[in-house]
Amino acid sequence: MFKVVLIEDDPMVQEINRHFVDSVPGFKVIGIAGNGLEGIALIEKLKPDLVLVDVFMPNQDGLTTLKMIRTKGYQVDVIAITAASDMDTVRSFLQQGAFDYIMKPFKFERMKKALENYRSFRMQINKKQTISQEELDEVLFQKELEEQGELPKGLNGVTLKKVISFLSSHSFPISAEEVAEGVGIARVTARRYLEYLEKCGKVKIDIQYGGIGRPVNRYIYNG
Repeated sequence: MFKVVLIEDDPMVQEINRHFVDSVPGFKVIGIAGNGLEGIALIEKLKPDLVLVDVFMPNQDGLTTLKMIRTKGYQVDVIAITAASDMDTVRSFLQQGAFDYIMKPFKFERMKKALENYRSFRMQINKKQTISQEELDEVLFQKELEEQGELPKGLNGVTLKKVISFLSSHSFPISAEEVAEGVGIARVTARRYLEYLEKCGKVKIDIQYGGIGRPVNRYIYNG
């Protein structure tokens, strides 16, 4: 059973998220905090496996809370659940090691997918004292991408996972430039990952035509 702490200031959202988490087998909410400071205190006291944190809260926001979790060295993973959709916030959470980023409003299926991916990741990691590159890649890609064959030269699993996480946090098509900015990679590099995912059938291309200039390829995750 994975122990979960919710850090969210809206009581109604607290209850919805608690219900969603408890509805996924293997997960249980053991504590709820109304802001980041209360959340840190609960983490110290309850020692959860996973924290679901909002961004905009009084008495310490979610990003500051995540940075404090890392600074204090707590052995806990973090998933952001927030209405924040600006690139700087998304990129900051990913750079601080957030396992996933879920944008409000969202459906139960999105939460379920995030928790099931997390469970798969933890179960694989917890089995071993050491791990091979092949085994690590299998964990990072949740197996599905490995079934498409080895990654092309120049692509790596960690960056691929970040690209997938960023794409899956958007319910609308986004450009390679937006992916590059959100993940913190060069635009030409982002295009290579997007082309690979499109070849694997994990993203769809939405061509958008403007008034002047060439059409822009935008991408939406359908994995």
